[in-house]
Amino acid sequence: MNLFFLIATVFWSSLYGEDPIKPSDISGNVEMRSIVVATKFDSLFRSLSTKRGFNGNVLIGMSGNVVYKNAFGFSNLKTKELLNVKSVFQIASVTKQFTAIAIMILHERGLLEYSDTIQKFIPDFPYKNITIKQLLAHRSGLPNYMYFAAKYWKKKREYLTNEHLLEIMKANKPRPEFVPDRRYKYSNTGYAMLALIVERVSGLPFDIFMEENVFRPIDMTSTFVYNPLNKKTIEYETNGYNRNRRKSYEDFLDGVCGDKGIHSSVEDMFLWDRALYSEQLVKQTTLDEAFTPVSYDYKRDNNYGYGFRIDNLADGSKVVYHGGWWRGYNSLFVRRLGDQTTIIILSNKVNWSFGDMGDLLSIIDSADM
Repeated sequence: MNLFFLIATVFWSSLYGEDPIKPSDISGNVEMRSIVVATKFDSLFRSLSTKRGFNGNVLIGMSGNVVYKNAFGFSNLKTKELLNVKSVFQIASVTKQFTAIAIMILHERGLLEYSDTIQKFIPDFPYKNITIKQLLAHRSGLPNYMYFAAKYWKKKREYLTNEHLLEIMKANKPRPEFVPDRRYKYSNTGYAMLALIVERVSGLPFDIFMEENVFRPIDMTSTFVYNPLNKKTIEYETNGYNRNRRKSYEDFLDGVCGDKGIHSSVEDMFLWDRALYSEQLVKQTTLDEAFTPVSYDYKRDNNYGYGFRIDNLADGSKVVYHGGWWRGYNSLFVRRLGDQTTIIILSNKVNWSFGDMGDLLSIIDSADM
């Protein structure tokens, strides 16, 4: 270890009680770049926390190693209990990539095909000719349940579940947005139906399937699917807060999962990132298909695969990523595949002050030695 790196490590430890850079993880010429990146991100998020109200946790990975992680603010604004790097957050729509992986696992086991229609697994589903692939790629045309559920679900003190949602759709058949595969439109309903298909195919509740087939195999011990009928005891729990700092209380829609509902920590999300490079869960060829844009009619620089947004940068590198927002929480999970760069931001007070994916990647790239 060179002298500058040793001094920097002692400096970090004395200030924050934990090394944001682990010397054992880093070697050679990467050391200096890692220190620069860690310093830049620490400066950015300390400023955002102080001046713009950012409240959450951050982890940065480079070449498969953690170079920075830290917690900013409070898990409970009333009691002033501090966040720590093990704190657990609702990751909102970042959940969708986990649901997609569950479908991929069943696909690799020969239990379903992407070309299968929903009716193969839910025979009385009221919308015809929608395939699993269209659900994965947001091309189903299904209406957003978040806009119609309240009209039909009168038991607001009870949680709406995926099964309840299915019954509402069967009984009322809200008007679809368009015929299947006409175009791309982001669909929470589609991913709720994918979670239901996972249950029908596997014979397990979605939360149990994910625990047994995804979280436990890669040691994600702080990660779970929220199930109001099987609530978890959380050691490092957080409260979610809206922009006005008001606590966000549970909602009847919290019982629907697949499109949202997973809770995790930045450390567990990094384990997830690493697992997607290792074929621990699915084969690389399966992921390659998931990371292939499906909606070329979607007239933006980025696109969507199966559970992941996809962007090809100017230098030719591919980034797969997703953001999320739900009831006091927002999140961002970014993976630049070529150099295994990872950005994980989990917040329990809605605040997008950290900017967009490109701004964050430019901080890392500006540290090139």
